[in-house]
Amino acid sequence: MKPSNNRRLPVNASRLLESDAIDERKFVVALARGLDILRAFRPGETLLGNRDFVERTGLPKATVNRLAYTLATLGYMRFDEAAGKYALDTGVLSLGFALLAGADMLELARPHMRALAREIGAAVSLGCRDGLDMIYLETIRSETALTLGLAPGSRLSMLTSSMGRAYLAVQESAARAALLEELAREQGAERVEAAARAIDDYARDGCCYSFREWHDDVNAIAAPFRDVRNGRWLVLSSSGPASSMDEAYFRDIIGPKLKALAARLG
Repeated sequence: MKPSNNRRLPVNASRLLESDAIDERKFVVALARGLDILRAFRPGETLLGNRDFVERTGLPKATVNRLAYTLATLGYMRFDEAAGKYALDTGVLSLGFALLAGADMLELARPHMRALAREIGAAVSLGCRDGLDMIYLETIRSETALTLGLAPGSRLSMLTSSMGRAYLAVQESAARAALLEELAREQGAERVEAAARAIDDYARDGCCYSFREWHDDVNAIAAPFRDVRNGRWLVLSSSGPASSMDEAYFRDIIGPKLKALAARLG
């Protein structure tokens, strides 16, 4: 099952420079733009051309040409002569493995996530923020039922996913307001209003929901916790087909178990 196509692109260097969130004296624009090129790839895509990079990053064609050539020379992308497009290469993979190898929380969480997925018959995922999106670090699918679950590295909308809403709910008010303002500029005030209501859900229930909002046949619930060792917020979520797992199942059955696991991990 594919997610809806309304997901946003990662925030790029140009938009960051327009905000007050960074110190321009310390910010290396060329490096940020190179990373924008790498982040233009979406889950399931293998080849992108310079036109794709221009559309997704907003960078000039000449800049894209130089950045793509540099990244290919360094081994982070490779150029497919037959297709006339670029693919990610092993340099990116090595960075990903380095991150996952050093993520102690993943090693701690996996057996608990596996046990919970088996118990509730739904997918259980762990994710964190990446720009204005959430990114999956791990997903455990249920072995006892047909469940949904995206692969590690998949991105989710911060506004329509339960994981993104849970992340927003635990941010300090000033930081959350700034983040919602940026999201409103990118995706529209209507979606922000729906996500902002999730803060009330968290205050009342200790978790956030996304019922048929991220995808027409996906229900999901999420609970955040603080990874003290790495100083960041992580989010546990569980998702399943809305056609067979209704809202009550997520609120009454999965919710308490997911919150208990988040509390243990945090």
